[in-house]
Amino acid sequence: MKTRVRWGILGTATIAREAVVPGMRKSPYCERVELRAIASRSLDKAQRVAREFDIPQAYGSYDQLLANPDIDAVYIPLPNHLHVPFAIQSLAAGKHVLCEKPIALSVEEAQQLVAAAGRYPKLKLMEAFMYRHHPQWQWAQQVVDTGQIGDLRTIHSFFSFSDDDPESILHRQDWGGGGLMDIGCYSISLARFLFRAEPERVVGILEKDPRFGVDRLTSGMLEFGADGLGPGSATFTCSTRTVPYQRVTLHGTRGRVELELPFNPPTDQSCRAWMEVNGGIEEISFEICDQYGIQADLFSRAILDDKPVPTPIEDAVENMRVLGAIVQSGKSQRWEEVGGSVVR
Repeated sequence: MKTRVRWGILGTATIAREAVVPGMRKSPYCERVELRAIASRSLDKAQRVAREFDIPQAYGSYDQLLANPDIDAVYIPLPNHLHVPFAIQSLAAGKHVLCEKPIALSVEEAQQLVAAAGRYPKLKLMEAFMYRHHPQWQWAQQVVDTGQIGDLRTIHSFFSFSDDDPESILHRQDWGGGGLMDIGCYSISLARFLFRAEPERVVGILEKDPRFGVDRLTSGMLEFGADGLGPGSATFTCSTRTVPYQRVTLHGTRGRVELELPFNPPTDQSCRAWMEVNGGIEEISFEICDQYGIQADLFSRAILDDKPVPTPIEDAVENMRVLGAIVQSGKSQRWEEVGGSVVR
């Protein structure tokens, strides 16, 4: 019986080199992962990365990697506008697909991907929201679900960094650049994840960079109805032009939870959260781990056991729907309806 999934990487993006590939190489998180190949539009670059991480095969085109019958699954870290085209091409080549977030540029494009995936029912497809697999988020979800802080009423998240490089793909409007698509998507995802529902309406304020036309400072509010664990709300701010910082706080009727490094906790030291209930504060430390490695292993396990992936692809469509409503609100300068429903 096959015990490992043979992986290929479509691209040598920073997220692949600095986070995902190193995570895939780590044990014990990746007992079911065998990293076999990497591709780039430049063969030299693919070969350099392959040597750095001891990857056996390097290709100078994505098509060459997809033509390799020994590759079972691919991870796609390409720019946002290439996610759907190469995910569909990878499925057509018989590969399982783990695709970087956001899954698409619009909800319509995401739905096209879901429709295409329906033609390949034996293949797995998932959006790579790695944070959900980290022990701190599994713990946070359990705290909320079991009512340890009472009824969840509101969530606030902040995520920022500073990137003023005009050559960065972050500043390509036609490629799906901007802070909301790059990091704001996490805040939307986690609110839906914890409330176990879709927001009914949203409002957003987007400050655009006059040079590139992409958002550099975005704030939003999501209103949840009585479905799931609602009613409640979530507010967020994301920025690509302020000092690096991240924090998430969950507020309930009896207590609150604060996560110190909610999105990219270190892989060489533990991370912390605080839970306050009835005036007493408890500090929780989480084991040292690599959320990218855990994600790859869980996806591989779903392939080997032929079980559902941890996050169904429909979740990616709904996250895209909220992202689109935030953008529309920024244009209309009013609340935009989304349509609430319970999340699986």
